[in-house]
Amino acid sequence: MQRFLRVLGFLLATGFTLFVVAVVVVVAAYLYVAPDHPDVEVLREVEMKVPMRVYSRDGRLMAEFGEERRRPLAYEEFPERLREAFIAAEDDRFYQHPGVDYQGLIRATINLIRTRERTQGGSTITMQVARNFFLTRDRTYIRKISEIFLALKIERELSKEEILSLYLNKIFLGHRAFGVAAAAEVYYGKTVDELSLAEMAMIAGLPQAPSRANPLSNPERAVQRRGYVLGRMLERGIISQEEYAEAVMAPVTASHHGAVVEASAPFVSEMVRQHMLDAYGEDAYTEGFRVYTTIDPERQDAATAALRRGLMAYDRRHGWRGAVGQVAMPENPDDDRAWASTLASYYRIGGLEPVVVAAVDEAHFEAVNRMGERLTVDFDTMEWARPFINRARVGDPPEKPADVVMMGDVVFLQNQGDRWGLAQVPEVEGTVVALDPQDGAIIALAGGFDFRHSQFNRAVQALRQPGSAFKPFIYSAALENGFTAATLINDAPVVFEDAALEDVWRPTNYTGRFFGPTRLREALVHSRNLVSVRVLRDVGVWPTVRHLEPFGFEDHSLPRDLSLALGSGDLTPLQLTQGYAVFANGGYRVDPWFIERIEDRHGEAVFTAQPATVCPECEQPELANGYLTDITAPNDENDAVTTAWHPDLFDDELSPSQPLRPAERVINPQNAYLMDSMLRDVIRHGTGRHAMRTLGRRDLAGKTGTANEYRDAWFSGYNPDLVATAWIGFDRSQSLGPREGGAGAALPIWTDFMGQALSGMPERTLEQPAGMVSVRISRESGLVVGADHPNGMFELFREGELPEREERSDQEDSAADDLF
Repeated sequence: MQRFLRVLGFLLATGFTLFVVAVVVVVAAYLYVAPDHPDVEVLREVEMKVPMRVYSRDGRLMAEFGEERRRPLAYEEFPERLREAFIAAEDDRFYQHPGVDYQGLIRATINLIRTRERTQGGSTITMQVARNFFLTRDRTYIRKISEIFLALKIERELSKEEILSLYLNKIFLGHRAFGVAAAAEVYYGKTVDELSLAEMAMIAGLPQAPSRANPLSNPERAVQRRGYVLGRMLERGIISQEEYAEAVMAPVTASHHGAVVEASAPFVSEMVRQHMLDAYGEDAYTEGFRVYTTIDPERQDAATAALRRGLMAYDRRHGWRGAVGQVAMPENPDDDRAWASTLASYYRIGGLEPVVVAAVDEAHFEAVNRMGERLTVDFDTMEWARPFINRARVGDPPEKPADVVMMGDVVFLQNQGDRWGLAQVPEVEGTVVALDPQDGAIIALAGGFDFRHSQFNRAVQALRQPGSAFKPFIYSAALENGFTAATLINDAPVVFEDAALEDVWRPTNYTGRFFGPTRLREALVHSRNLVSVRVLRDVGVWPTVRHLEPFGFEDHSLPRDLSLALGSGDLTPLQLTQGYAVFANGGYRVDPWFIERIEDRHGEAVFTAQPATVCPECEQPELANGYLTDITAPNDENDAVTTAWHPDLFDDELSPSQPLRPAERVINPQNAYLMDSMLRDVIRHGTGRHAMRTLGRRDLAGKTGTANEYRDAWFSGYNPDLVATAWIGFDRSQSLGPREGGAGAALPIWTDFMGQALSGMPERTLEQPAGMVSVRISRESGLVVGADHPNGMFELFREGELPEREERSDQEDSAADDLF
């Protein structure tokens, strides 16, 4: 008995000692790690890393930027079964333990003793929250101790619902998906409330090894984990046996889903990304900004499609350059998978599909795409493929498929609806950019054939010579300096010795012909070079430059010599479009802008643009004395990226809560109307008449442009609702080839775009301003004539600028005396 008591006393003493030691160790461990513990309260206001999203004007997603894909949700937004699936898989005693599951820790300790490896962590959901938000993922004992104490602290200060919500929003689930909502999008293209039971279980099985055992990287392992989760849910009574049986046998339907782009405008999205990076630094990618642009998705699609069609049409006119690559034939030519594997380094460009030629016969060839599908290409889709020789010459037309392709060739195909046709990626590039002339909003911008193929944004980065597309601005300066639309200028050979040009200069007309005395209107309609040069000489280079600068052209882009008359300055397509907007809106300068509103992650606006907007009413004396005169314009930093909301300009009542920045008038309304009238004649009778024949609209105005040696082809034009420019050329400047000028290469692209962009919109022209009269003049002399004149026509003039009356013979009808 005494021996028993001694043993019992020893055991009690030992136990007490061990208990004291354990308490001391725990306290010491706590004191060691506690100073580094953060304030758990910050979890209540934690800001998840959320990517930046870019939207069109009507709220369609255009792009997403950020390393982590995340969609934070509130607790109640997670379906109950989804919450239960994670609890069953990761922490089935979540609602019972105080943050640390001692049973789990004991199991992990026994496993460590048995295997001498840390293969089980025993972490609860709360411990994972502690690690994910505050600690590293290093597998050390100190980190584990910190995790335990921090988990206990979190449980004391946060509710179970708050902890689970943080976990489901933070956990990494593979393929850049952080949080359950992001995983639902990445793997299934769904929101969390659209997931099936099998899909919920698949996602709930990912935390153990999200990179190695997800349904895309390792479907077999992912299915095993799904089965484990479903089994645990069945054991806990969350699902029935029938639901379990159905879900465990469900096929794997996961596939990678990128951000669901609803409106494709990659060049504009990149402009937004660069601006946001400049404004916010790296925080732009993580702070959840939502950027709303000025882009109209339908018109953007029209711009992209018109540009691609136009570039491919040009490319076909200049022949077939051959296959883009050659691959070795597999051992079995009928093995389509083997053929497909040879295309690993090729990708779609501008909607064109890369394929490898697997067989060729007399009527067609067969090709295999990257998916291993065999496609048939008929010979009539490749009859255009005359061999390219140079920009001026092509070879003889092919007579059979073998004249164009051979087995092993890598070529591109175009989907032509019910069949595939041979295509090639154009070497030539181009752009279409469109603005709202009332406030300068960029409505559509296609900066090249394909953004993935080339990120160079030609709409805003390509400095090129606009050629004759610049002439309207020269003529506008002439109208301000004593010329009229009826002024006669001699279209005849001329030689200039201009010191600024450092040589003798002999400009010529596009056709090489000369037409003698020509009215200013007719000269613009038919793009007479010699007339433009003489006009600039008579007005003067410096007075002309002073007239042009308010249009928005940068000073360095305007040469101080007579070549300015032929568009020798370097402009971007966007700058030229901005200039034409002045004619389209009746004489006001508007600056291009593309960001309408920036919101933070909570939906609060952090930036709202106030673009300078055309407001004829603002010029009235009663408004000039009102609050509008006190509006302070944004500073230069904001002006650099003017962007978004603006009020209804014609409300009956203007209030300071809806401030308006009136656009600056840079030419008078009579000048703008005369230029609009002449540019509409270019469409009706001149170099732009293809647009009139194609679209049949009478409210269109514009001008072609061709740079020296056919290096650049342009068309800029508008109606009062939309102004647009189409440009085509090579990035490394070279000739487009004979007859590839503005009318032949660029105008069809512009016409294609405007036909779609203005579809369903009524015709609208500028209202004739006061102070103008229409009189009958002679086509030959430009002088006023009577109604019976055999070659008379009506012309517009500003009051006080009427030409003289043409002298008449005595036999002329006296009824013509009283012209007015």
